[in-house]
Amino acid sequence: MEHQPVIYEGKQNVATITLNRPSVKNAINLAMHQELYRAFQQANEDDEVHMIVLTGSGDAFSSGADLKSFATEEVSNIDYGDYLKETYDKLLLFMDTIQKPTVAYINGIAVGAGLSLALACDFRVAEYDAKMGLSFLKIGLVPDAGASYYLPRLVGLGKALEMSLGEPISAEEAYRIGLVHKIGQPDELVEQLLQIPTGAYGLMKKNMRSSYEHSLAEVLKMEEDAQSVAGKTDEHIAAVQRFLKK
Repeated sequence: MEHQPVIYEGKQNVATITLNRPSVKNAINLAMHQELYRAFQQANEDDEVHMIVLTGSGDAFSSGADLKSFATEEVSNIDYGDYLKETYDKLLLFMDTIQKPTVAYINGIAVGAGLSLALACDFRVAEYDAKMGLSFLKIGLVPDAGASYYLPRLVGLGKALEMSLGEPISAEEAYRIGLVHKIGQPDELVEQLLQIPTGAYGLMKKNMRSSYEHSLAEVLKMEEDAQSVAGKTDEHIAAVQRFLKK
């Protein structure tokens, strides 16, 4: 099935999106970008889907951008900024609007823009033998695909700068610095996330992600508005009724 750059599977309220170019460690080319966007769009629009898992096929999550798919001998004529605008940036901005929980299951190597995609998910679970790193500087480029936004927020500026030097880190180190939430399989986390009210989670995620760019007074107002909405949802009303019956 490698001719399908992305595999989408919806099962038991979970949409699993699998990067599927195992022969090149799931390197991301234009076709994969297009299918990734469609897959996240499908998962977002399907009311039966309560959460999304992003992973890779074979023994890798993703080796990052497939430079061979668009690099030429006239490399100086390539505008990587334009490519980002039409591919990664559109996907990441869309992912940021998804209110459902998103989990990156890092089943193997995740480097470059491959790691960037994992950083854009709400949660990250890594296999014990997974390796993660940002290798952009090694080829004279800067971290992209949202890495400059997400990584310092997750691990702090100093550690983000250190990781950007290019040396990969182990799953154990990633867990120690807060880059991943769990080592091993994501099943337990998936079950936990399936139990939470999706509406309230989406409002919470929006508030927390916006908190970096707003004052305390602004965040308090955002919480007021979100709580007004959450308090009228069927999920909240049912939860209160269950509590009162105990």
